[in-house]
Amino acid sequence: MTNPTLKNAGYTLLAACGLMISAPALALPGSFPVGTTYYNPEKAWNGYVLFPGGDRQTHLIDMNGNEVHRWKFESFPPWPVVDNASQGRVLVQLERRQSPDKLANPGNGMLNASVGEVDWEGNVVWRYGSQLAPLHQHHDMRRLPNGNTLLMTAKLRRIPGFSYRVIDNGVEEITPDGRSIWRWSAADSINQLGFSKQQIAAIKKTRDPDFLHFNTAAPLGENHWYDEGDSRFAPDNILVNSRNGNVAAIIDKQTRRVVWRIGPVLPPLKMGAPLPRTLDQTIGAHDVHMIGKGLPGAGNILIFDNQGNAGFPPSQQGFFSASRVIEVNPQTRQIVWEYTAEQSGLPVWSFYSAFISNAQRLPNGNTLINEGQSGRLFQVTPKGEIVWEYISPFFGRSMEQDNYVTNQVYRALMVDYGWAPAGTPRSETPVQADCAKYPAAPGCIDKLLKETTSR
Repeated sequence: MTNPTLKNAGYTLLAACGLMISAPALALPGSFPVGTTYYNPEKAWNGYVLFPGGDRQTHLIDMNGNEVHRWKFESFPPWPVVDNASQGRVLVQLERRQSPDKLANPGNGMLNASVGEVDWEGNVVWRYGSQLAPLHQHHDMRRLPNGNTLLMTAKLRRIPGFSYRVIDNGVEEITPDGRSIWRWSAADSINQLGFSKQQIAAIKKTRDPDFLHFNTAAPLGENHWYDEGDSRFAPDNILVNSRNGNVAAIIDKQTRRVVWRIGPVLPPLKMGAPLPRTLDQTIGAHDVHMIGKGLPGAGNILIFDNQGNAGFPPSQQGFFSASRVIEVNPQTRQIVWEYTAEQSGLPVWSFYSAFISNAQRLPNGNTLINEGQSGRLFQVTPKGEIVWEYISPFFGRSMEQDNYVTNQVYRALMVDYGWAPAGTPRSETPVQADCAKYPAAPGCIDKLLKETTSR
């Protein structure tokens, strides 16, 4: 299923994707690069990249940007199933609701009816939810080591003290035979999330049913904190994150109580200040998760800190709109690693995604970063050198009511070559950026700095 337009993609015009779109419709330049724009195989961690396209399909690419496989299903997000019985299976969304609840903001899962596991050929091998019993899954789903599936769900309900119905973000564990055996409710736990009385009052005044907008439900997995005796970090405990509330918390699997929390109010932002330093204000963060055992930084918390508008009242942002990726020691609550565009020799505002996005620590110590709103995926070394960059060429409407198209990527994950069936093609050919056309592209920065310094 290789897409011939992606071979040797390099810097390509939108027109190459069959799209003739004016710049105002995209809020982007009319012509810009797509595909793999830069690649250093010797410094990158090499594998396949799994991500949802703006075309509402799920894509698998190699490092040169060649699409090696496609599943004709949406994914919010896609999750690679890793077991000894099969290869190339992925969790996806199967269908949208035919008659969604009428909400001003229905996007937080209220449009989804069912999810499932599909094999390499696209056959549905497991399904949960239906049009008659819609699941309302959103933002996260993961296959657990015990074979069950962890889902983030949504449900309209009334809770005490609120004069309107709210979207209750839940986390559920589902068995292979479709039984829900564990559930946690954000609405029932709101008093454990650290909001002051004033913040609760501000939340109620918004009359926004999706005021918390959770976007992460990640089991901690094995970690050295628990091995060393800190029960808060039991492997089965679940890390959740509220994008709108600026709060992340660990839920004890046994008691359903919050046992660890950061936010909602933190010290003022000091992006770029020396490390390690006390965790400062995150705003609208995504993909808050513990780095897995065996990876560099294992046990620390990795956060894509969007620095988009969020909080009650809205948290104060930096002078420039700029995102960052931070690695936090959960015991000391200190930032021990940080990525901003300045680490790559670029102005801090050149890396920014106000919503969606994620980051993933890789086995060689590099970090995959998804700058989601612009569909830009890139890989950086611990020092911030960009060693791979790719811009999604898959465009489509964000929502049915939106009169524009986007190549946004909600979440991207790298998988080992062995995850796909044997014989799946792959390419690892170095790609050099066109420094004449794009002097600030990866691989061109040093040359540009030398030229400007010598003037």
